[in-house]
Amino acid sequence: MDFEAQRVIEALRSGVSSRAVGHYFSSARPELMGQISRRLDQVRDTGESGGLVVTGKYGEGKTHLLNTVFNLAHSNNMVVSLISLSKETPFDKLYLVYQKLVSNTYLPGRLQPGFEHVVQDITPNNPSALDLLTFSSKHLETDKLFYVLRSFLHVDDQDEKYLLMADLEGDFINNALLRKIYKRIFAQTVKYSVTFSKTRHSMDYFVFLSRLFKLLDYNGWVILFDETELIGRLGKKARLKAYNNMVAFLFPEKHSGLEAIFTMFALGSSYQEDVIESKHEYENLATTYVDRAQREPIEKVLNAIIAAPQLQPLNQDEILVVLQQVQDFHGRAYDWQPKIDVREILQASEHRGYLLRTRIRAAVEVLDQLYQYGQAGNIQINALGEPHYQEEELPSLDCCIDDAHS
Repeated sequence: MDFEAQRVIEALRSGVSSRAVGHYFSSARPELMGQISRRLDQVRDTGESGGLVVTGKYGEGKTHLLNTVFNLAHSNNMVVSLISLSKETPFDKLYLVYQKLVSNTYLPGRLQPGFEHVVQDITPNNPSALDLLTFSSKHLETDKLFYVLRSFLHVDDQDEKYLLMADLEGDFINNALLRKIYKRIFAQTVKYSVTFSKTRHSMDYFVFLSRLFKLLDYNGWVILFDETELIGRLGKKARLKAYNNMVAFLFPEKHSGLEAIFTMFALGSSYQEDVIESKHEYENLATTYVDRAQREPIEKVLNAIIAAPQLQPLNQDEILVVLQQVQDFHGRAYDWQPKIDVREILQASEHRGYLLRTRIRAAVEVLDQLYQYGQAGNIQINALGEPHYQEEELPSLDCCIDDAHS
């Protein structure tokens, strides 16, 4: 049996998108994937950063698209971060987003998330270290990361080294403790140009990481945000803050200094109607920010959401291609040859709803039943052979109850 195929079938059966499924089921929506591929090539070849918003209905493949992009980026030697926004990870609080992001950041060729191992390999006189020290002292909003990195590179106490690494991963060390560690190592006093605050200066950490990944010769950093529509559940001020944070990722060249990154936001297709229009976002923006220069970047975010490409439901031919893949994987997973036309599987799954996710789960269920019992619903297979249809309909529930009482 093919255990990788089993893993894919289990993911499809659960209805939960995964990187494995994204790796093998990547042929749908070629136009959009072509656009994304060109954007990734641009980041790789020029270092120019940018972002994209995509929308789609529930169950139509937004998360699957992000997983497909995940695998495409890794094949291009790019670092990838994939997270879903949630109540615990609201986009108006970037310090919480950063913590979650780091724990879901994967370097090319690595199965486990994180970047600690590559930071541990950097020595004080390494060119990357010298570049990062100069960069973090001059090009960020605060110079806290200069003191964190310099301390990390020279510290000999393992507990302190752990605390400094944890800071780089988003568990921010408090200023008093950092001053103490720095003074012990260098006999010098920390003098911040601007005192660090996680609520105001968390973007420094994103910019620092983008610089680190570039120096480590990766071809870029791809950041994928799912469930972005949850921004709509925030209060008015928090939503405007979240949009302002989106500016830094969608238009990084002008607004944040993120280097060689490509960011995608996936959100529900009803966001324009349910949030932007119903909650009067443009009016909120005008009353909150009198200065046109402050409003303009956030307006660009709202415009990008409205103009975002929407994932359209796959047509019948495209669904047939997907179901054929499902059938092939099922055969590989359980070492059998389902001799059934994929159109029969399509027909058997049609009554399960219009969502692609549920259609695929229904197809897997049909194949499971054929494999185990030789029949599925109104489809019956003799000795795993060709299908034929039973004319009789299944008895109704009322009939079964009457028979039981009699």
